[in-house]
Amino acid sequence: MSKMVRVLLVGILALAFLTNGAMAANKIKIVAAHNQTSPDNVYQIGMLKFKEVAEKLSNGDIMVEVHAGTLGTEEPELVQKLKLGAADLVLVSPGFMTQTGIKEIELFVLPYLFNSYEHWEKVVDGEIGEIMAKIIKERSRNDFKLIGYWSAGVRHYYGRKPIHTIDDLKGIKIRTQTSGVVAEFWKQTGAIPTSVAWGELYQALQQNVVDAAENAYPYFVQQNHHKTKNGKYITETAHDFTTRFLLINGRKFDALDEEQQDIILKAAQASVVTEREALYAQENEYKSIAIQDGAFVNEIDKTPFAKIAMPLQDKVAKEMGFEDLLLKIRAIE
Repeated sequence: MSKMVRVLLVGILALAFLTNGAMAANKIKIVAAHNQTSPDNVYQIGMLKFKEVAEKLSNGDIMVEVHAGTLGTEEPELVQKLKLGAADLVLVSPGFMTQTGIKEIELFVLPYLFNSYEHWEKVVDGEIGEIMAKIIKERSRNDFKLIGYWSAGVRHYYGRKPIHTIDDLKGIKIRTQTSGVVAEFWKQTGAIPTSVAWGELYQALQQNVVDAAENAYPYFVQQNHHKTKNGKYITETAHDFTTRFLLINGRKFDALDEEQQDIILKAAQASVVTEREALYAQENEYKSIAIQDGAFVNEIDKTPFAKIAMPLQDKVAKEMGFEDLLLKIRAIE
């Protein structure tokens, strides 16, 4: 082999190495996590849609690794991992986010804040949603960037007896938050807020540790709570159209190039649409399953409940300094 040929060959190999290295450097991995372990849960459905769209639009240069409860089943674990970089994308509830010092988030846990899914969507997909996203980014110092609003359903009461009037709640031990505005709401109905871990709730309902609980159909029916002694009577109180935040590590997002950022945002929007559609379908599906399994469902006049909730909403809004946001939400129809 001549010297010229050897030089040419070395040059070609070097170019190939540099090209492959550039391609490898352009690939990124997104570790996405939520706290639900069921493969049928809408969180998993939404995360898999994010993965599908991100990988397709990037031609595989963005790889998404989805963890369904395997990085932690408690939200504090997931948020800590997001902050430290052990996870890049997580799903969390407003209730936990308030513990990170972003008090304005409590706006989304106020009972009877929303009167329908349509109302909820107009709020989170509009000006209020944009304002909250900016607040989260600023208050967390870019640890958290909100890129989508998901739903965890509309929450109802279920217990050992049906509720026909608000007086039926007096003395009822209900598994719910034991502090904050949610706990205060249930106290004012006459119920007794009681703390029970989610994984222990089936047994707690079966063994009279609590008389009742509250959640959305897909969640408590998947766990067979409606089959317990203290879970078979469901009253559709619709006290909370729940919000979940899809968060990405803000610094990692900012480090991406413009095309990668655009792909991430498009994948997030696709996941929002898919997760909500799946959730809305599961609401009807799991209500039907509960009834087929022998649960009893009744509706109730929500007016007395809303009357209790309104002054609590006003009080929290004044304390947190977001009276104007509350008024805007109430004005949206």
